[in-house]
Amino acid sequence: MTESEEAPSRPTVHELKLKRNATSPVNVTQRHHLIVAFLLIASHTAFAAPCQFEAQGEGRVAAIVDARSVRLDDGREIRLTGIEATATTKQALTSLLVGRDVTLRGTDDTPDRYGRQSALLFIGMSDTSVQAMLLAQGDALVSAEIADKDCATALMSAEAEARRQKKGNWADPSAIKNAESPDDILAGIGRFLVVEGKVLSVRQAGAMTYLNFGWNWTRGFAVTISKRTLPAFESAGMTLKSLENRRIRVRGWVEGTAGPRIDVRLLGQVELLGANEPNGERP
Repeated sequence: MTESEEAPSRPTVHELKLKRNATSPVNVTQRHHLIVAFLLIASHTAFAAPCQFEAQGEGRVAAIVDARSVRLDDGREIRLTGIEATATTKQALTSLLVGRDVTLRGTDDTPDRYGRQSALLFIGMSDTSVQAMLLAQGDALVSAEIADKDCATALMSAEAEARRQKKGNWADPSAIKNAESPDDILAGIGRFLVVEGKVLSVRQAGAMTYLNFGWNWTRGFAVTISKRTLPAFESAGMTLKSLENRRIRVRGWVEGTAGPRIDVRLLGQVELLGANEPNGERP
């Protein structure tokens, strides 16, 4: 037999042991656990990334002041940024927070005119904000006031999932108002509401643009957007005229006397909806 025709070499005893060890149930299980642990760490890191702003202090929650504010044991009053309250928010806050140690995170710890510090709250070592927990339970609404895109998207996603599952506030069919029923919206004047409907026309009058959802402009529901807000829409590649004949979801405080109005000051108050999307769900 020539050198080129030499028979394949047999595996050594060491190689056979390595092969048996690699395929043994114990080692397969260990590798499986390592892979799962790696995936959990990776997904945990990806999930934790949004809303992880600079820490702005710690404390223990002594009391729930109202549906959006808590008092710490050192006397500080904290306003939960990024959400608006529903009928169940205060009760949910009481269950989640009273007596718990929290970390405050945000971009600005300057107190408002009432002396409250606005922040995202995190219980203990959790990397999920209290705001996200409330939204995921359907116990709050996104306010759209957080400018950070990743954080805003995470909060909106938490709300959308609760809406799809009809949790909490979203179990009520009237939680989302129909833009074609202005009287129902007007009944909520002074409240923060979510409204869906088709924009029938876009009109500009002076420094104000009107998104009209009814042909009777004095009675129908409308969204108002001032000229100073336009750059935010343009930066996002959305012209207001392009919203004509499109279905949108809008959120904000209802005002008006004849026809109900929502004044949009933040880009996040407006969401485009799919043409065949059922009410209450997001594409």
